[in-house]
Amino acid sequence: MRYTLIAVIACLAIWSGLITAPIATFAENGNEIARNSSITMITIEGGISPAVATYIITSLEKSEELGAEAMLLRLNTPGGLLESTRDIVTAFLNSKVPVIVYVAPGGSRAGSAGVFITLAAHIAAMAPGTNIGAAHPVGIDGSSDSSSTMTSKIVNDTKAFIRTIAEKRNRNIAWAEQTVESSISSTETEALAEGAIDFIALSLKSLLDSADGMEVTTASGYKKLRLRDVQIIEIEKSWRDHILMTLSDPNIAYLLIMLGIYGLIFELKSPGSIAPGVVGGISLLLAAYSLKMLPVNMVGVAFILLAFILFVIEFFVQSYGLLSVSGVVSLFFGSILLIDSPLEFMRISMTLIVIVTLATAIFVAILVYYGIKAQSRKKEGGSQAVIGMTGTARTDFVSGIGGKVHVYGEIWQAQSDDDIKIGDKVTVNAIEGFTLIVKKV
Repeated sequence: MRYTLIAVIACLAIWSGLITAPIATFAENGNEIARNSSITMITIEGGISPAVATYIITSLEKSEELGAEAMLLRLNTPGGLLESTRDIVTAFLNSKVPVIVYVAPGGSRAGSAGVFITLAAHIAAMAPGTNIGAAHPVGIDGSSDSSSTMTSKIVNDTKAFIRTIAEKRNRNIAWAEQTVESSISSTETEALAEGAIDFIALSLKSLLDSADGMEVTTASGYKKLRLRDVQIIEIEKSWRDHILMTLSDPNIAYLLIMLGIYGLIFELKSPGSIAPGVVGGISLLLAAYSLKMLPVNMVGVAFILLAFILFVIEFFVQSYGLLSVSGVVSLFFGSILLIDSPLEFMRISMTLIVIVTLATAIFVAILVYYGIKAQSRKKEGGSQAVIGMTGTARTDFVSGIGGKVHVYGEIWQAQSDDDIKIGDKVTVNAIEGFTLIVKKV
């Protein structure tokens, strides 16, 4: 009975191994033959950013480790950053694993940066109802004026880049240059007629059947693709990929900036709270990383910084809302100017800007209201109203000179017989002229 049980367990283990092994190989006459061969697949929808480039390159490396027959990239992008595109293209041109780019599903596009990525693939295909093109580079300021010397340099450099890719992959060089120089865009049938892609595929199965048997040249030499009945292994994004891609969203960057500003304002309003300052600092650091990947307009940054300064001054100088109104206006214009890009997916949503500005205006209005109300109460009670109140030492107390304390929204000169350090809590016992007599709590 015991030997029977062992035999059953062994058979189950062998059967499980045959079923679950993604790529099983054996040697025959010195050649490695694939049994249950596989390909890897990733999907990119949205702009091309450094985070997306990292995900694609990492997936390509994983494909090589798995010994995949090919890596399939299903693409739908309006474009993105040129430097990130260069990183992806470099990885494709030096890959040992064949790369298949499939612009799909219907309604998708390979715009701008997507043209370079598609042309750089060993095999390029498109689904019905898709388009490709419009790869003319656009400056950070949104200008594409061909009379600009710098723009001409960028365009010529980009044309040379796409010409190199087209020559390497034996695609239509003239068409590729036109996508850069004249921003032409083609449907899938036009792209096929122009020799920009290899074929049109109705579905993923149709794609694999069409690509089966094709010969490509990789960094390790010629390879004939065997893609019939192949196992597809989808490489999911890691938590790090998700975080970095989220941070590359301009709306997320904007929210992080505002969260950082709110956190610092709360910390300055209530020193020693710690949590708002820590959250605000972390948010601003994350925002700095996000802005590094985006076309930032420094005028917008200056407007937002001015708004922050005006809000802070309002806490210490009662302007009856004048500084706060100026700060809200500055924040609004700074938000509009912060990200300067002609590409919609790289701009901050106007709806979000309006919501944040209105929320900030309401928040500041509440602070101003309570500030004015507190000031009115103080005038009614006179200077004696501070007696018995608790405040915070703003300086170390020096014998014979005293120090300064923050009580009831104002900074006062104070005297004390106690040894008081900055940050200590104090209670007001009396007032002599404009000097408070305090005691350490």
